[in-house]
Amino acid sequence: MVSTERLLAFAALSFVLIVVPGPSVLFVVGRALAQGRRAALTTVAGNTLGAYALIVAVALGVGSVVERSVLVFTLLKLAGAAYLVYL
Repeated sequence: MVSTERLLAFAALSFVLIVVPGPSVLFVVGRALAQGRRAALTTVAGNTLGAYALIVAVALGVGSVVERSVLVFTLLKLAGAAYLVYL
């Protein structure tokens, strides 16, 4: 059984995580303010598809491969850095 103190701490931290907007929400709001509703809805759809792609990759075991292989992890980091430089 979970103690009352731990349950309250969990509830408080969960509330903070839910209330504070993440980078995706801030990006959508920024696009909505700058370009309108259609751009914001397109951004939401793209963000959701990206999240689903990550979920499928993890479900297929890609996370375990990256975790166990130093080479794959390094290649992934370098690809991410190259993409940031490109942007």
